[in-house]
Amino acid sequence: MDQYVIFLLLGLANGAVFAALALSLVVTYRSSGVVNFATGAVALVTAYTYAFLRQGKLLVLLPGLPQSVDVGVHGFWPAATLALGAAALLGLLLYVLIFRPLRTAPAMARAVASIGVMVILTSLMTQRVGVNPVTVGPILPTRIWTVGGVRLSSDRVWFAAVILAFAAALAAAYRFTPFGLRTRAAADNERGAYLSGIHPDRLAAVNWMISAVVAGISGILIAPIVPLAPLSYTLFIVPALAAAILGGFQRLLPAVCAGLAIGMLQSEVTYLHSRHSWLPSSGLPELVPLALILAVLVVRARPLPARGALIQRSLGRAPRPRRITLSAVMWAVAGAGVLAALHGSWRAALVTSLVFSVISLSLVVVTGYAGQISLAQLTLAGVAGFLLGPLTTSWHVPFPIAPLMAALAAAGIGVIVGLPALRVRGLPLAVVTLSLAVAVEALWFHNTDLVPANGKDIAGPTLLGLDLRAHVGTDFPRLSFSLIVLGTLVVVAVGVAKLRTSSLGSEMLAVRANERSAAGSGINVVRVKILAFGISAFVAGLGGALLAYEQSNVTFDSFTVFVGIALFAVAYLAGITSVAGGVLAGLLVSNGLIDTAIQRWLSLGNWYTTLTSVLLVFTVIRNPEGIVGPVHSLLDRWAPRRSSISASRAQLKVVRPEAASVESSSLSVRNVSVHYGGVVAVDNVSFDVRPGAIVGVIGPNGAGKTTLLDAITGFAPALGSIALGGTALDGRAPYERVRSGLARTFQHVELYDDLSVSENVAVGRARRGDRELASLLNVVDLADVANCPAGELSQGRRQLVSIARALASNPDVLLLDEPAAGLDSSESVWLGTRLRGIRDAGTTIVLVDHDMHLVLSLCDEVHVLVFGKLVASGPPHVISADADVAAAYLGETHAAQPTGAA
Repeated sequence: MDQYVIFLLLGLANGAVFAALALSLVVTYRSSGVVNFATGAVALVTAYTYAFLRQGKLLVLLPGLPQSVDVGVHGFWPAATLALGAAALLGLLLYVLIFRPLRTAPAMARAVASIGVMVILTSLMTQRVGVNPVTVGPILPTRIWTVGGVRLSSDRVWFAAVILAFAAALAAAYRFTPFGLRTRAAADNERGAYLSGIHPDRLAAVNWMISAVVAGISGILIAPIVPLAPLSYTLFIVPALAAAILGGFQRLLPAVCAGLAIGMLQSEVTYLHSRHSWLPSSGLPELVPLALILAVLVVRARPLPARGALIQRSLGRAPRPRRITLSAVMWAVAGAGVLAALHGSWRAALVTSLVFSVISLSLVVVTGYAGQISLAQLTLAGVAGFLLGPLTTSWHVPFPIAPLMAALAAAGIGVIVGLPALRVRGLPLAVVTLSLAVAVEALWFHNTDLVPANGKDIAGPTLLGLDLRAHVGTDFPRLSFSLIVLGTLVVVAVGVAKLRTSSLGSEMLAVRANERSAAGSGINVVRVKILAFGISAFVAGLGGALLAYEQSNVTFDSFTVFVGIALFAVAYLAGITSVAGGVLAGLLVSNGLIDTAIQRWLSLGNWYTTLTSVLLVFTVIRNPEGIVGPVHSLLDRWAPRRSSISASRAQLKVVRPEAASVESSSLSVRNVSVHYGGVVAVDNVSFDVRPGAIVGVIGPNGAGKTTLLDAITGFAPALGSIALGGTALDGRAPYERVRSGLARTFQHVELYDDLSVSENVAVGRARRGDRELASLLNVVDLADVANCPAGELSQGRRQLVSIARALASNPDVLLLDEPAAGLDSSESVWLGTRLRGIRDAGTTIVLVDHDMHLVLSLCDEVHVLVFGKLVASGPPHVISADADVAAAYLGETHAAQPTGAA
């Protein structure tokens, strides 16, 4: 029992580091909405700065200058003070130069920028100080304490106590000081902060300095306990992220306690491995943060708290490929010619680029198209690479079956990686995939029980008696193998391009833009996410198999987590939303063609990774579509927009109101109630909607109108029953209700701005394919803008795109949530005319809107909600004449108009 306690306490040192870094992560996120993956790197820089100052030297990171300069500082307090001052300055520079310009960017872009900063700082430190561990003298007391037979060095306990005390003081400062109050206010509502005289930018800058100092303290205090080494310190961020997630990225003390617990648990499982030989020889400590992250995120299934901002920029667009077949043939011929012309290291560099282009295209699928941040793609490639060894040497599976089987296995692992995406999205998913990559690398790639110390041998490919190996004697890489790599890249690139133009590709982009709106368009979001992870993992697996064939012996060095993060960064730099960007990313990777050319011609030494990371940060700030973005924009300007929409009118079914049976019911709402905790949003509402009618639902703000639509369409848990045409919809998912004939729009026009108008509408073709897109766009007067990006339209036309997208599923009933919001009186009349045309074409409409002129002039029947209760129902002239309704909502003007004239 004493040994278990000893190892728990031994974990206090690492746990204190995780706790301090988690504290820094929470401070940064609360003030600026950035999940700062570079926090561990900031701690690393501060620790090295302190270590050099203890030797009387100031570390200089800038290349081309001396490594250090003498400053004559040796004592702890002067060195620590100067090092923490440098950390505060670094935090301020990071915010002012990088993250302040990105304050309106998507969370993914800010995270990618922090990944770029992490790579920059880590590669800088590696180049300036090397990779050999550096030992620092003790700071905290190192007496050996003996308690009940347990011996423990006191510095670990003091370290944990210092971090706990610091966290408590910081939590009190944020809770009880005006600065803390202003920070919380600005994080919650930036617009409100400005109106209150608060400057959010200044607050964020100060908080970035505080978070950098906190990270620096952890780096300084751990340096005497764990020798300084660049890569290990950088990856401290993984357990720190787990601790921050356990604290909800909001609560300081819970995050710190979670960090301490993670360090102690990791130490304990290390001891368990020494006691039980059947446990894996490596990787158990890395499983601890992954298991905790999954337990919290998947069970809780809540996203990170959003930070209110004045403006939010959208993600970079994913351009629609043109002339796919012609482009593929041209590039294949050009690539074959270049491969034949190159020899030696130049051909090897190009083959490496082609292989990594394949892996980068997997990132285009999962991140560029589906919007799921995966930092495990190179790890998935490694799964296929390591599996290829036994497939080819032990089981003698021939080529090309072996790489396909390895890629399919990677696809299976990819689906497992994607399962958390069914419950979480955005940055938490990035944390999950990063943690999984670390765990797989430790459990498998570094595990000598599974992978020999000298790596896994791969039997070279042969086909129909042809030797296709990459190595034969000194001939490397052979042209035959190089052409196989080129052919695989061409096939994958064509497949990814075809995916972008397919209905599945449009669905992926819809999910990327807005999962709620995608489900409202009839898209099965779960299916799309799983397919995105499976397809991307298969593509990554193909790339991993090719890399294994090229190397002929697979080791963990090619598939490390840090290399995978760098690949993600390069893919984002090149353009992660397009096929061209994926191919360019392969050319840009280390040891690729461009790297080799730069090394030969410019002699950059080992600074290439640093340079590309700097370019990444600049690109994220200036152009979220990557390097290829301006090229796509130029091609769009050269290519005239075509309008392929015919002038034919829609041939739609027509259900005349007068022909419908009074007793029949197109939509039946019975005793529907929605409760949020103790709040009753909708209270026992019942009504019927007859076919061919336009029915209005009105009420004051907070009456429960939108919540009622959410309940009807399956977006809100509700009591009661919903039936369409006599078929119960209770318990069905939103996309299933859409396919049953129930469509809706949203109060905030949730279009996919990256897609054209026609693509936005085509996304909604989930129920039947009998309604032609051209005719539908004519019905809503959008034929002339069919090929325009939805983000370029006026508010009125954006409303019509939203309506057309809902109509594309050929619904029996269409629910409209404030379609006239933001329209002036003439635009509202224009909208009403088109809604009548939609009704006359055979679609029943339920309309929620605050424009009473539109509602009373358009609707056949009106229902009035007040505080979730249905207080009145009837024709417009009855509702407008009801004194109680007028007092509650309509006002004296409408009460005086018994006819409800427009």
